[in-house]
Amino acid sequence: MTGPRQLHLGAFMRPVGIHTAWWRYPGAWPDANFNLKHLIRFAQTLERGRFDAWFMADHLAVLNMPMAALKRSATVTSFDPLTLLPALAMVTEHLGLIATASTTFEPAYMIARRFASLDHISGGRAGWNLVTSQAEDEAVNFGRDAHFEHGVRYDRAAEFHDVVIGLWDSWEDDAFLRDKKSGVWFDFDKMHILRHKGKHFTVRGPLNVARSPQGRPVVAQAGSSDIGMELAARTADMVFTAQTTIKEGQDFCNEMRSRVTNYGRGPEDIRIFPGIMPIVGRTETEAHEKYLELRSLVDDGVGIAGVARLAGGVDIHKCDPDGPLPPLKPSNAARARQEMIIAMGKRGMTIREIGRVLAMSQAHRVVYGTPKQLADDMQAWLEAGACDGFNLLFPHYPKPLEEWVTMVIPELQRRGIFRTEYEGKTFRENLGVPIPQNVHLKNRTSVQVPAAAASND
Repeated sequence: MTGPRQLHLGAFMRPVGIHTAWWRYPGAWPDANFNLKHLIRFAQTLERGRFDAWFMADHLAVLNMPMAALKRSATVTSFDPLTLLPALAMVTEHLGLIATASTTFEPAYMIARRFASLDHISGGRAGWNLVTSQAEDEAVNFGRDAHFEHGVRYDRAAEFHDVVIGLWDSWEDDAFLRDKKSGVWFDFDKMHILRHKGKHFTVRGPLNVARSPQGRPVVAQAGSSDIGMELAARTADMVFTAQTTIKEGQDFCNEMRSRVTNYGRGPEDIRIFPGIMPIVGRTETEAHEKYLELRSLVDDGVGIAGVARLAGGVDIHKCDPDGPLPPLKPSNAARARQEMIIAMGKRGMTIREIGRVLAMSQAHRVVYGTPKQLADDMQAWLEAGACDGFNLLFPHYPKPLEEWVTMVIPELQRRGIFRTEYEGKTFRENLGVPIPQNVHLKNRTSVQVPAAAASND
């Protein structure tokens, strides 16, 4: 006999509220993005609620938009993820810690080293959100006049991932002997030099960090375009996505699990997390009132600027905001997100209305109601095979997170669809995804390196 499927939960924590005006909500802590004490409290609250992971998105620029809009948005700045998460690792024991790091602008060796280090520091709780960087504004901060083309970015990302995996697997699990009597620190037979020479990268290796406590850090991916889904199927342990109906969720899950098998992986080797913004109230009326207040805080200038970023070069600011969305050119930024706003336009939404959806939840589904109603909704998605869990985008902090943990988590636990205790110590154990075999052992060709030659190759 097996029990009901278990729900997994992540929390979108960068910035600490995706609603662009979250900081104005009554009771919200407007300095939360840069207040370490607040962030520690949030992490410990998530762990008390038995969340799988803290997910820290990131971008490498202050996004280009009209100053009248930019100055109102709290989503422009935050800590560097790989600086913050080691600090949070020191005050938590089970919570997965996912940092975003770009394959477009970061060196592969440094990414491999930083995440392997975080995994050791946290005792096996690190996750890498593999992104290609979608904002055009980032390129000029790294010596480029324009962003790499969308397809090129994903081609680079696939090779970048292979380099990182090869470096993470530089050492076998038992490579370090530390034998005081013989004076041998590690077994050369169990060290593997990558010697990667590819289309985009040349990296020798090996990595100067031992293999991760959980085999490898968990890899997350958030691309929902066709090329993004293919990269996720090939590389990811978990996928963040943005479906708004159960049917859309089922189709996405079925397609993703089908693609996974093309790479010799099992359908259950990946976990799929649609994003939702939950608004909980003691009554449905209270929840609806909170929703309306959050809607009222949306700044139309910020929302329309968000539409403009996805317009593929079409000047949205010259259009009537209360008119229809014009035909758009293909975006070199977030293709899947552009497809979502095009679909909104086809449903008759105006530019202003689309902008309000983006400014509030980045087009993720907004769900409001009582703890029972929210649990009903999540259970329906889970049992329909439309998700493995959800990435929660709380509208502001701290109260919505605390209400979720004290009001909704007990309801999910009562139904037997959410853990009462963590399954293990590592992120992979709690997520229920396998430890991959060391890539160098699949076609076992051990590289033996004489001691004298080890530093001269």
